[in-house]
Order: sequence, then C-alpha cells, then structure tokens
Amino acid sequence: MLCHMAIVVITSSGAKNARLYVEVMESAGAAVRVLIPDGHSNVATEELMRGTGGLLLTGGPDIDPALYGEVPDPDAGLDLDRPLDDLELRVLEYALDRDMPVLAICRGMQLLNVAFGGKLIQDVPNHKSQKIDGKWEPASHTIYLAPGAKAAPVIGMAGLFKVNSLHHQGLKEAQRAPRLMTTAYEVEDGLIEGLESPEHSWVIGLQCHPERQDEVPKLFGNLFQGLHERAESFTSEFAV
Repeated sequence: MLCHMAIVVITSSGAKNARLYVEVMESAGAAVRVLIPDGHSNVATEELMRGTGGLLLTGGPDIDPALYGEVPDPDAGLDLDRPLDDLELRVLEYALDRDMPVLAICRGMQLLNVAFGGKLIQDVPNHKSQKIDGKWEPASHTIYLAPGAKAAPVIGMAGLFKVNSLHHQGLKEAQRAPRLMTTAYEVEDGLIEGLESPEHSWVIGLQCHPERQDEVPKLFGNLFQGLHERAESFTSEFAV
C-alpha cells in the first residue's frame, strides 16, 4: 500500500515570517509547502495546491479594506500586501470547496472572516506588543473558548486561557460574517478570538499566535498536531 505523506500549505508574506509556522508543523510531523506572493502570484491555484491535505493561514500584514468594502483609515497605520490577500483568498477558496482542513491564525482568522463576507475593525488599540525597559513584550489577555468549539477537543479543553495578543486589527459581532460562528472571545472587551465554519469539517480560526509556544498554554500546540492529523486523513481519502 502506498503511503501518502500529508503536505500542509503555509501561506506567508515572506520566508522569514513563515519560519516559526514551518517549525511547528514539521515538529508535528507534517511536510510543508510555503506559498509567498513572490513567484506564486501567477501560478494556477490547482498547481499550487496539488497533492496537499491542509492549509495554514498565518499572521502577517493587514488585509486591504477594499476587500470588505471600506476605504483605508489614514489613522490606522495600515501595512497592506494586496498580492498576499489575493493569493490567500484563492487558496482558501480551493481548500473550502474541497472541505480541506484549515487553521487560520491572527491575520488568517481575519482573512477567513473577510472571505466569508465579514468586515474588520481597522485599528484596535492596546492589543499589540509594547516596549518595556527597552524590550518588546507581547501583550497578553484572557480569552474564553466555548466548550462547543471544534478547537476545544483539539486543544484538549475549553474555558479560560491566557494567550498572547499581537494584533492591531480585529472584529466583534458586528463585523463577523454571519456564516461563521464565534467560538472564543476576549473576556475584557468582547473582541472575537475564535471563529469556525459550521459548514465545514475542520475550519478553525484563532486570533492569538499559538506558534509562539512560550506565550500560550502548552496545550495549544495540539492545534498543529490536529491540523497534521486531519491533513493526513484528507490526503488518504483523496489519494488515488
């Protein structure tokens, strides 16, 4: 019997940004394929996704507000990368159409919301790293993950978790795409910290950065293991 190694696609603005995600996925036993806008923008989606079993959408620059029907707020300090938006939206559509497992982190979760027709808050204060005594310290806060979330059995439990906070954009219920379900939120201000698609088997979005393993509970590493396992199931199911 042929053994089909599951390949997980990791999208990123560049190779440096992808490094931590590659490390955690390879530690979980997955083979990875990194897609960046340079060199991949003109390649057909089917070609980019050939033989893959899972998709990891990573953190990175801000999403172009034009994609959710708004003009950029000049005070929001936006850092845009439209080629990355376009690349991620098409590989995400490919994955969703096939019910491929998707893990969407930080910007990835925001992109998931935009792809489903939602909007974003262009600038959220007090959620980014701050400089303390000359050193950058990631902000942190407490989130509540609902017991009904698909992420809960993957992580190993639901409830309250202290996690890192490295984003300056986000969403609340008013911006959420109606087809997505809120599975986690920030206890203090109600910002959405988790999104999932009820229409798909395994589409999990989280606002925090679990790949920065020292800044989140150890259990969050199970998300990468879970994505790898689902990618293996997907690959063996569709292997010919």
